[in-house]
Amino acid sequence: MGVPSSSTQEKQPLLLDPGRRRSMRVLLSVPIHVNGKDKEEQDFQEETRTLVVNAHGALISLGARVVPGQQITVSNKSTRKTLECRIVHLGTGSAGKVQTGIEFMKPCPSFWQIDFPPDDWVVPED
Repeated sequence: MGVPSSSTQEKQPLLLDPGRRRSMRVLLSVPIHVNGKDKEEQDFQEETRTLVVNAHGALISLGARVVPGQQITVSNKSTRKTLECRIVHLGTGSAGKVQTGIEFMKPCPSFWQIDFPPDDWVVPED
């Protein structure tokens, strides 16, 4: 019996994996200011925090009622940088706030002021 050879699928680069995220997610609580219009087209402004960040956006806790595809403005209170974003996901709600996925209109890895792990980084197994 010979040693089984690797399948073609195992040799494909990770970048071709359709289930792979565009950038690494990092649990990080950053104070932010969010403003825009809610789903009734009423202006809102809200102070909140991120739950998870990545180079393309974040998961935030938001009290304003918004809809996917809607544009909002997010300001990092620590750096005073502001970016235009769009709502891409509405998750579970708790205490009057909803976990809301946002995406930067243009990727901006420096917005959160952290260094993200490289694309080929792998968590070592125990």
